[in-house]
Amino acid sequence: MPATAAAVSSPADQAGRESVFHVRDLLRVYGEGEAAVTALRGVDLDLLASELIVLLGASGSGKSTLLNQLGGLDSPTSGTLHYRGWDLGRADEKALTQFRRDAVGFVFQAYNLIPSLTARENVALITEICADPMAPEDALHLVGLGERLDHFPAQLSGGEQQRVAIARAIAKRPAVLLCDEPTGALDVHTGITVLEAIEHINRELGTLTVIITHNAILADMADRVFTLSDGRIIHARTNTQRGLVRDLAW
Repeated sequence: MPATAAAVSSPADQAGRESVFHVRDLLRVYGEGEAAVTALRGVDLDLLASELIVLLGASGSGKSTLLNQLGGLDSPTSGTLHYRGWDLGRADEKALTQFRRDAVGFVFQAYNLIPSLTARENVALITEICADPMAPEDALHLVGLGERLDHFPAQLSGGEQQRVAIARAIAKRPAVLLCDEPTGALDVHTGITVLEAIEHINRELGTLTVIITHNAILADMADRVFTLSDGRIIHARTNTQRGLVRDLAW
């Protein structure tokens, strides 16, 4: 049975934190008629500033579709999708582009680094177009790569490349960091290092962080965990105390 709205909601005044996303009865349908595919079915959700959220679920459960909605990469078929009181679901493409540029950092399984640019230069690509960026060097120091500023992607390990991608995402000082299977292509040890970097960013900058994963072990690192199936949130869980990534039972 799907989780109720009360179960997935978190009041804006909880721990004095601001409401960032307010989602109600969110529906996303692709295609029409007999070919229509329903990816999200009446999702209710509230996410607060500085939370670390984990979205669990099998492939095809709706996790990536929900992340794309929150990131302004896709628009709902119907329902309410508000970002800090702004109706994101009704925004035009120009407004969504500005929203993605200013408010959201994305981290994907693929690093998407430019091979001919150093770590510093890859991060600078973002800082040059943002309103209030941090220095690329500062962003790289935050993810533990202060000694690798002038290395090219080919000179970095997979985990280091992913941390450059994280530095690039957070250099704009986003209100929201969205991570889609950020450790999916990494071994366990390297994955832990990457997750520690994400965890550090969340604690240090207070950035609302949402991580998609199929690995239930990661649930303990979150403030709240939502399990999706067939486009619905079927279970919501709040951790009274977050576990550190290094302490999880891998």
